Amino acid sequence: MNMLVTAGPTREAIDPVRFLSNRSSGRMGFAVAAAAAEAGHAVRLVAGPVALDAPAGVERINVLSAENMRAAVAGHVAWCDALVMAAAVADWRPTAASDRKLKKGDGPMRLELERTADILESIKSLKGARIVVGFAAETGDPVAEATRKLSAKGLDMIVANDVSRPDAGFEVDTNAVTFIEPDGSTRHIETAPKADIAAEIIKWIESRALCT
Repeated sequence: MNMLVTAGPTREAIDPVRFLSNRSSGRMGFAVAAAAAEAGHAVRLVAGPVALDAPAGVERINVLSAENMRAAVAGHVAWCDALVMAAAVADWRPTAASDRKLKKGDGPMRLELERTADILESIKSLKGARIVVGFAAETGDPVAEATRKLSAKGLDMIVANDVSRPDAGFEVDTNAVTFIEPDGSTRHIETAPKADIAAEIIKWIESRALCT
């Protein structure tokens, strides 16, 4: 199979030296790409700015902003049989980025923000028979919001995790996730290495492909 994977954060410029971003390290998405390559699939990895080496056998496409990632996914989705959206894409960006460093003043600084494009929504019409897996990084109980996203975005499966946990989510090598499918079935994986969880995601995609 041809698998397209997104990973890492995006950066939305405020000025030449500052940006809005998040704590995503990219480890989960890179683990998915590595697991897919190890299973013999062709893999393209759309990666935000992270300090990770591309897994062996994976074609890496570097991006910076949410718009860069949207364009990269749109440009490669026709190639893939399965898309795994593991990136933590910024939800907002400044309405205008200054071309010069903003100076510190005496009063408060106010930023006007606008929504970034919803990548999955933007390519929804291109899904066809492709298998699409999304991620829902939430705090507290992630299942309800993940279930909403699963339906709204027309996903085949969503991986929900609570990023407020110290042993899961951002900047650690382990995760604890729940797989949720459109028929309401779920599978919980308690704290495990991200590599192991990635392997289970790839096995799920492979089993789904055999059924289609």
